[in-house]
Amino acid sequence: MQNLQKRMFIAIGCLLLLCSVCTTPISAMEVRDRAKVWRDIDEYMNRNMKANHIEGASLAIANNEEVFYAEGYGTFADGQRVTGDTPFPIASLSKSFTALAVLQLVDKGRIDLDATYASYFPELSPQDPRVRDITIRHLLNQTSGLNDQTNPDMTRNPQFQTLHEAKWLLNEVQLAHDPGTTYSYHNPNYVLLANLVESVSGERFSDYLNQHVFKPLGMDNTFSVGTTRQIDGNDAIPPGHYFILGRSVSHSEPLWFVEGPAGIVSTAEDMSRWMLAQYRGDLLSPALTKQYHSAGAIGPYGMGWLADQEEAGGRTISHSGIFWTYKSEETIYLDDQMGIAVMFNSGLNAFVNYAAFIDGIADIMRGEQPETSFLNGRNMEIILIALILATLVWGVYAYVRIRRKKKRLTIGKLISITIGRLIPILILLSLSPLLTFIGGGRVLPWFGIWTTLPTLILWLAVWSLANVLHLVCYYNLYVQYTKKARLEAGYR
Repeated sequence: MQNLQKRMFIAIGCLLLLCSVCTTPISAMEVRDRAKVWRDIDEYMNRNMKANHIEGASLAIANNEEVFYAEGYGTFADGQRVTGDTPFPIASLSKSFTALAVLQLVDKGRIDLDATYASYFPELSPQDPRVRDITIRHLLNQTSGLNDQTNPDMTRNPQFQTLHEAKWLLNEVQLAHDPGTTYSYHNPNYVLLANLVESVSGERFSDYLNQHVFKPLGMDNTFSVGTTRQIDGNDAIPPGHYFILGRSVSHSEPLWFVEGPAGIVSTAEDMSRWMLAQYRGDLLSPALTKQYHSAGAIGPYGMGWLADQEEAGGRTISHSGIFWTYKSEETIYLDDQMGIAVMFNSGLNAFVNYAAFIDGIADIMRGEQPETSFLNGRNMEIILIALILATLVWGVYAYVRIRRKKKRLTIGKLISITIGRLIPILILLSLSPLLTFIGGGRVLPWFGIWTTLPTLILWLAVWSLANVLHLVCYYNLYVQYTKKARLEAGYR
C-alpha cells in the first residue's frame, strides 16, 4: 500500500512538473500576444486620430472578465496627457444608464413598464389627450409620439434648468404620432424618465445614479450633470473641438439641458467596468436583463440601446453619443463577452467616421487586420480646401470674362443664368431641413449645422458670393444692352 502511494506521489509530481514546463512558454506567449495587441491598438488609434485631426480620445476595452485596456490619447491645450482616468462627456451613451435606473425600480416593483407616465404624475393636465396613453415602455423605446419638430430639444430657448420644470412640457405639447406607433429618437423622452426616477425614488437623479449604479460598479470617477455649462466649467475635462479647413478648433459646448439623455461624464477605466457588467448579469434580474438588451417592438432601439444580431459577433448592444464638440461610440458584443467604448474631445463631423474606430479595434482584438478608408477627415478636408481655391480662381476668371462680354444678353438667357447661379444659395438655405431629414427628424441648431459641415459651408458660401457677384455683372450688362438698344431704336 505504501509503495502504491509512493508511486502515485511520484506520478502526480511528474505530471505537475510536466504541466509547469508546458505552461511556461504558453504564459509567456500570452504576455507577448497581449503586448502586441496593445501596440497594434495604440498604432491604430494614433494613426486614425491624426488622419481625422482629433486632439484627444479615451479608449475602454472590456474582455471576458477583465478590464483589458483603458488608455488615453493626445493632450490638453497645456500639454497635459490624456489618460485612462481623464473624464470625458459620453453624451447619449448616458441613455443606457437612465434606462437601467428605471429598470432597477421596475425590479423593486416601484415602476410598471406598461403603466402610463401620467399615472405617476396626477397633477398633469395635458391639452393633447393622447399624452395620457404614453407608457414608460414607450419613453424607453423612443415611441412616445414626441419628436423634435413638435417639441424642441436642442433648439429650445430658453433651455430647461431642472427635471421638475421639464415635466410640464407634456401639458402643452401636441404629439406628432399616437404613442407606440412610430419610432422618433427624442432626448426629452429620457429627460422625462430621469424625472420619473427622481420622483419615485425620492432621490435627486444624479444622487440615485451615484448610489445605485456608479458606486456598486466601482465607477468612482463617473458623475452626472444637468447642463453642458457644467462640462465647460470643469478643468479636468479636455476642452471640446470642431474641425474647419483641416484644423481642430477649441470651442465651448453650447448650453443644452442634458440630465437623463446625455449628462454623464466618465473615464475609460469606469466605462470598462460598465461594459463588463452588461454580460456578467449582476445589474438586474435575468428577465429584465433580457428586455434591457433587446430591440423594441417596432425597431432596433430598445431600452437605451440599439440591439442587433451580427453574423460574426453574435448579439450586440450599442449606442453613439453626440455633442457639437464631443463624440462617443460604444459597442458591446454580448456573446463574445467583449465591449469597446471610445470618447473623443471633438464633435460630430460629416467626414469623420467615429464608428470605424470601434470596428477597427474589434478587428484587432479578433486577430484581424483593421480596414482603413481613404475617406477620412484629413483627405476630405483637403478635397474641400482644393474646391474652395478652385472656386475662387473660377470666380475671378468668370468675372473677368463677364466684364469683357460683347454678345447681347437676352431676358431668357438672363433667367437661365440666374437659376443656375442660385443653386449654392438654395443648398445653403436647405441645409437645416436636409439634415433634419437625414437625421431622422432631429432638428439641429445652426451652431450644430456649422460644426458638422464647416468647410463645406465655407465652400458653398464662397461659391454663392462668386455667383452673386457674377449675377450683379450680368444684370448690369443686361441694363446696359437694354439702354443701348433703346438709344439705337431712337436714332432710327
